[in-house]
Amino acid sequence: MALCIGSVSFAQTTNVKEDFKPSEVNQPGKAFPQINSDGCVRAQIAAPEAKMVQLDIGGVKYNMVKDASGLWMGESAPQDEGFHYYQLNIDGASVPDPGTRYFYGAGRWGSGIEIPASDKEIYALKDVAHGLVSELNYFSVITKAWRRCFVYTPPCYDKNLDQRYPVLYLQHGSFEDETGWPAQGHANLILDNLIAEKKAVPMIIVMDNGYAFKAQDDAAGARPAMAFEEVMMQEIVPMIDARFRTLTDRKSRAIAGLSMGANQTMRIAMNNLGHFAYYGGFSGTANYPSASELNAEIFLNGAFNDGKKVNEQLKVLWLGVGTKEPEPFPGSIGAFRNMLDKQGIKYVFYQSEGTEHEWLTWRRSLFQYAQLLFK
Repeated sequence: MALCIGSVSFAQTTNVKEDFKPSEVNQPGKAFPQINSDGCVRAQIAAPEAKMVQLDIGGVKYNMVKDASGLWMGESAPQDEGFHYYQLNIDGASVPDPGTRYFYGAGRWGSGIEIPASDKEIYALKDVAHGLVSELNYFSVITKAWRRCFVYTPPCYDKNLDQRYPVLYLQHGSFEDETGWPAQGHANLILDNLIAEKKAVPMIIVMDNGYAFKAQDDAAGARPAMAFEEVMMQEIVPMIDARFRTLTDRKSRAIAGLSMGANQTMRIAMNNLGHFAYYGGFSGTANYPSASELNAEIFLNGAFNDGKKVNEQLKVLWLGVGTKEPEPFPGSIGAFRNMLDKQGIKYVFYQSEGTEHEWLTWRRSLFQYAQLLFK
């Protein structure tokens, strides 16, 4: 959110290391964009009639330079490691870079780029047994609309047909959708690698769309009410239990989400503790103003007021945040932790070093959280 308003760099980056290599998420056969060892991004596009072209990344627009053939090229300052959305600005129009694969984020399909991370091995494609990510379309009676989720089944799912598996319901953030965790998040690769190293229990992961609104019969134009909790509990969970070989007791169900998804899943978990025994909040907890103190008697209708009961019900309460995340995330999570401490509630707190409110924070969070589930 903090990257929506940015500045303009009117000078080309100087003293740039000329060891640029194509990004790993380029479209097949495309040489640009490229990344150097400092994390600078170099973009290129043919636009001979354009008057100005800029590389827009990290909240900054970098002016690009046109050569005699009409080919524009320019590079950014060093970017933090991890995944970043970006775009090109051509004479005031923001467009995706035709050299990259497209990802859904910031409320649109657009460009993404990977700055190689020091711990990229946790989500790398390796020579291990791989699970399957399937696409499941279903009609929601609550929303009166077709919806879609992606379901990861572990590598061993098709081998022993008598075995049943625990389930993690994993949600995306605001202005993203159900494609986020399979694409940008690499959830399937993270679990493949953990399972291969026997660091995580084989599990099913369900990744649905957190935007769900109750169907309206009138045309009054009123804003429809959010209904994701109802969709999750009345439609998604029963559907997954019917379609897949799941373990259906509460100790075999976990739920987690990032940012907006952390807020949604906390409410779902605390309102339905008969169905979930694990909660993970990645860069979020539940929607409330940042404050130094929270009142456990009224927060989420007193869900955390009885610390002993919460400790008995939640086998793992997990919180994660990047060390470079902007407010309100550190402040609100800090206030939530203070409340938990006062109530004597046990939790795990993780900090992703050097990352902001972005996908490397959340990949690392899933990597840590998944290792604690169903054990």
